[in-house]
Amino acid sequence: MVARCRVNRLQITDFRTYAHAEIHPGGGLVVLTGENGTGKTNLLEAVSLLTQGRGLRRADLSDMVRQSGGGGFAVAADAEGGAGPCQLGTGLIRGEPGRKARINRAPVSSVAAFADHMRIVWLTPDQDGLFRGGAGDRRRFLDRLVLAVDPGHGARISALERALRARNRLVEQPSGDDRWLDAAEREVAELGIAAAAARQETVDRLAHLIAETRGDHGPFPHAEIALEGALESQLRLGSAGAAEDWYRAALAESRPRDRAAGRTLIGPQTSDLVVRHGPKDMPAHLSSTGEQKALLIGIVLAHARLVASMSGMAPLVLMDEVAAHLDPVRRSALVSLLGDLGGQIWMTGADPAQFSDLPRDAARFLVSPGAVRPLD
Repeated sequence: MVARCRVNRLQITDFRTYAHAEIHPGGGLVVLTGENGTGKTNLLEAVSLLTQGRGLRRADLSDMVRQSGGGGFAVAADAEGGAGPCQLGTGLIRGEPGRKARINRAPVSSVAAFADHMRIVWLTPDQDGLFRGGAGDRRRFLDRLVLAVDPGHGARISALERALRARNRLVEQPSGDDRWLDAAEREVAELGIAAAAARQETVDRLAHLIAETRGDHGPFPHAEIALEGALESQLRLGSAGAAEDWYRAALAESRPRDRAAGRTLIGPQTSDLVVRHGPKDMPAHLSSTGEQKALLIGIVLAHARLVASMSGMAPLVLMDEVAAHLDPVRRSALVSLLGDLGGQIWMTGADPAQFSDLPRDAARFLVSPGAVRPLD
């Protein structure tokens, strides 16, 4: 039995443009309309903080604090998910580091604990240029996909980034004793292979799911996805242990090049998610803007199905300003596919007419600066 993730009540205090707001979504589909700049995305961002990571904007916590507020913020929700009904809370306390988290009013050590109760996926306008942008954007996108099915991935990536910074500092220092550098590279190799393996597993699972459900003539063309990189090639050739040995030797050999470059040139921090338009058999970045948007939506929908099958929780889906970029046929198809996912869906748009074909029981809200109210 797959649990359906949803928020029944959302309350925010001193968050972005809101001094205080409370919303009772109620339905499976939640629509937020209002003029641009009124705070629709801020509400989605608040919901996105009910899971691991930095939220859908990847913003610093200090940027989420209302400018004329008290220096902190709070997000609280009555929710349902993997462990049944629960109360989730998170926020920033002025003068204290890090994001605090509570489950059923009791403090927990990390927001990672939210993964037992809630899984959330999202699509935002910032991702529209994903296929045309740099490899770093696609790695961050992929890491978000991995995190939704593997809650330990965020800590793994953070540890890898710290280990790489430590190695880079040691490489820059002239020294005749390489024992410290050897130890640093052992840690980088261990963490790097673990990160690459987690990414590869998610890409393989997602590619398999897309292939099983693909349709060459549907409104959202299927994507062919692959992960390219030196470590991923080694993992495909043999065991993780052999790949780790190879990576450690490669790091030692590349010290002069890395010293000249000022960074580590080989590893999972250089891998790339490669996407092709399946029906046309062409690179995604050469597709039209509309085709790229359709491909991206198809990947996000497939990922939501993967999250449900792997975690036992149909994820809550956040879609910011997605309908404005779709023709009527694709917009109608999207509504139908979203309904099949099972989890709660939050959508935003400036024009209420974009949502005229939604089911009548969709919960609709009008957002104005600093306020939100239900629509009949």
